[in-house]
Amino acid sequence: MKVAIYSQYPKKQSKDSLKALTKELLDFNAELFLENEFYNDIKSELSNPSVYQNFNTLNKSFDLFVSIGGDGTILRAITFVKDLNIPIIGINTGRLGFLATIQPEDITQAILQIKNKAYTLSKRTLLSIETSPENSDIKELNFALNEIAVSRKNTTSMITVETKLNGEFLTSYWSDGLIIATPTGSTGYSLSCAGPVITPDTTSFVLTPIAPHNLSARPLVIEDSTIIELKVSGRENNYLVSLDSRIATLSNNTIITIKKAPFAINMIELNSESFLTTLRKKLLWGEDKRN
Repeated sequence: MKVAIYSQYPKKQSKDSLKALTKELLDFNAELFLENEFYNDIKSELSNPSVYQNFNTLNKSFDLFVSIGGDGTILRAITFVKDLNIPIIGINTGRLGFLATIQPEDITQAILQIKNKAYTLSKRTLLSIETSPENSDIKELNFALNEIAVSRKNTTSMITVETKLNGEFLTSYWSDGLIIATPTGSTGYSLSCAGPVITPDTTSFVLTPIAPHNLSARPLVIEDSTIIELKVSGRENNYLVSLDSRIATLSNNTIITIKKAPFAINMIELNSESFLTTLRKKLLWGEDKRN
């Protein structure tokens, strides 16, 4: 078994998790590969550096990708996995953890379940983006797992987001921006802007305006086969577009086309966990004593 391991900002809890993870995977006779930057950050603290190899890029020979951190670390992890179909699992050393659902104290049990194939693969839809004129910052990694969002830059003034769906004009949002979220991303930025929670297997996207001045503007759920076209204008000459945690600057009147990406991400869902279990834990739905 060939396992890639990644962490963005290694802190004590992440290093402890790596140690526990390493022990379990070596008992599983796994080959361990640390992402190169992560390895360089912690190599002076490794008691057994010889058990690890390094990687800058991945290929289809890998069987598993382990992310140590929060949900943001998994969002960064997909830029390594891309369309390789390598299953991803997240150990949560961050905060909320909708994607990174394995707690550090549960690593042993999680690896045992993986060894026993006591899991399913949850296929997660991604968004892809094209711009006209083409933007070099976006071209290479033109996909997002959670959301693609446009927002104002260097101004307190609103922007106008002219929106078309399958070529038909929908509306112009007068707002701080607009989020196009996947079902996976519905529990992220979109949720904080009053968007709906969508289960991961739903074939939908959601358009969620950010602080809209159109008082009737509400989040809109659409079929994930829809082609979304955006054109932004405002008092400033530029605005921001974000693909999960990656940000680029675009000029006003750039045409943005967003649609379903041609590949999906495989998230490992252990049999002891489920999306509904995660919802109850993270949103505290079980706190009501009547439950």
